[in-house]
Amino acid sequence: MVGRVLKVEPSVYKVKTEEGKILRCVAKGNMRFLKLKPLVGDIVGLNAEWAIDKIYPRDNEFIRPPIANINQIIMVMATTNPKPDLMLLDKQLVMAEKIGLDILICINKIDLKDDCDDIIDTYEKIGYQVITTDAKNGLGIEKLAVLLKGKITAFTGNSGVGKSALTNNIFRDVISEEGLVSDKTLKGKHTTKYVELFEIAPDTYIADTPGFSSYDVQGISYKDLDKYFIEFLPHISECEFRGCTHIKEKKCGVKNAVEKMKIDKGRYERYCTLYQKLKEDKKW
Repeated sequence: MVGRVLKVEPSVYKVKTEEGKILRCVAKGNMRFLKLKPLVGDIVGLNAEWAIDKIYPRDNEFIRPPIANINQIIMVMATTNPKPDLMLLDKQLVMAEKIGLDILICINKIDLKDDCDDIIDTYEKIGYQVITTDAKNGLGIEKLAVLLKGKITAFTGNSGVGKSALTNNIFRDVISEEGLVSDKTLKGKHTTKYVELFEIAPDTYIADTPGFSSYDVQGISYKDLDKYFIEFLPHISECEFRGCTHIKEKKCGVKNAVEKMKIDKGRYERYCTLYQKLKEDKKW
């Protein structure tokens, strides 16, 4: 029997089988011996006693929060209150590019301030899909819901940007009132601190992931950072030196593209900041 892990509690796993049954399972003893620990999102095999005896290969894995096999991330920012944090957005984009997730940028609270054309233009020119929403009044919610179909999606962004309002609007008919997510943590009012997947349509899940505003994955080398600023890629071949950092070198294709306004100057400056941080820290 095969199923997907929806929730992990101490020594107990909530699993939905391919047949649609919801089971509370334990991990087989030899898995603990081999230090194999199922994560929320894992596809697992179950034996006749409903014990997990196999973890199928993961598409991806997060350390914090502990979750696997997400295939879409929605990065939420507000037009104001709090003001857009483009450094956080760019850092999260780097992480998502490294993992290979589908990416959607959502600008919420357009009822408070609708002048966000510069941000939209910057990221759409790079190739990212950007949508605007007013969760308070339901604007853009239907379009957002359509983009979730058939995917396992996590929302990320600073506290106060409206992640909870967006998810509550989308899933009000699916998640019970006590399970509606709160403003600060994207967690249910009466739920535990554990990561959980909610199936809101066939093969469509939302990840309730406290702590996803600053998610961690395996470290990124500062030497590889330019690969994940995807608008740099067409210009790296124009650099004179192999291994160009795009910071101090004089004959640099990326810097030349910035001067010609082919690359957004703000994005480039944030790249430089992240590069220096990574070089100092060695990894995130």
